[in-house]
Amino acid sequence: MKPDVLIVGGGVVGAACARALAEAGVSVTLLEAAGLGGVATAAAMGHLVALDGCTAELELCRRGLQHWKELAANMSPTVGARLELEPCGTLWVASGEEEWALVAPRCEAYRAAGIEAELLDARALRGAEPCLSPRMAGAMRVPGDAVIYPPAGARLMADAAREAGACIQLDSPVAALESDGVRLANGSRLSAGAVVLAAGCASKTLLPSLPLVKRKGHLAITDRAPGFLHHQLVELGYLKSAHGSNGDSVAFNLQPRITGQVLLGSSRQLGDEEIDLRPALLARMIRRALDFVPDLAQLPVIRAWTGFRPTTPDKRPLIGPVPGRAGLFLATGHEGLGITTAPATAEILVSQILSHPCPMDTAPFSPARFPELAHA
Repeated sequence: MKPDVLIVGGGVVGAACARALAEAGVSVTLLEAAGLGGVATAAAMGHLVALDGCTAELELCRRGLQHWKELAANMSPTVGARLELEPCGTLWVASGEEEWALVAPRCEAYRAAGIEAELLDARALRGAEPCLSPRMAGAMRVPGDAVIYPPAGARLMADAAREAGACIQLDSPVAALESDGVRLANGSRLSAGAVVLAAGCASKTLLPSLPLVKRKGHLAITDRAPGFLHHQLVELGYLKSAHGSNGDSVAFNLQPRITGQVLLGSSRQLGDEEIDLRPALLARMIRRALDFVPDLAQLPVIRAWTGFRPTTPDKRPLIGPVPGRAGLFLATGHEGLGITTAPATAEILVSQILSHPCPMDTAPFSPARFPELAHA
């Protein structure tokens, strides 16, 4: 029996879509080329974070966080341990008085969006996070943010999808999209009423007109240092770096892991599609972190790696139907926010596939906003 929906891609976004559709009573088959959460999901830092690149993005994050919290509330301790959930909150750190002047308006914007946020002046910040340099002017604390281990998030979503009746097929690379389904690399064909393309950077291989590019990032993790870090730390200028489109960039982002380790990011590169580490860029990323947390120099880095994330020209994901391609839907282009926004992305797709009302404004994420895709 053919499924109602085929999902191409077993990262956290594809798995979340499979879960949401299956729980809505839809017959779903998810096709993953290798293993769950092994590509863009594995290259993510794992932050569940409210990010205000634009009003629509903040709302997508808010709803994604809400879904994750509801999921966490129903998890057994064993599942929670596997997910490595760390409800640490985020400190958006102002490195000087000029940035500190921006914190209060930003805090008000978060509150207006229904997200808890509070101001910490320099003294309060030193009490909340002693490892920070005393030169820091203050911060905005978002206590509802958290950190997870991303591949475990994908597996958690896939397990929930299976429990709801979805079929999860691993080692099933898709070679081509067809008018009524897909053709697998082994030559077999699968048909369905709808196809959701959620294959991250590989989505462009299957649909070349997609306005997607690979963005390379470096990450590093330290040896165990329990108690060294209490919050996720992000510099207030992170968005400027994250949304910059030209050249290599670094921004300070530090995460406490439930293992006692500290995860360090982040860098962004366009045009470098080699998996190799770039030592100069990694060193630049570490130097940036030391500006904020000097004592980080005492922690040995035990591993560093790179990965690729799919991004779009306007830095917003592609969620929804492809113009002129009946039955083809997109769920890709999330770059570093795919972990946070995966459940909200799934919520949008369920509403569109089943023609139900959606509580969010979906227009900012519509594939139709790109003429090259609409006219392909």
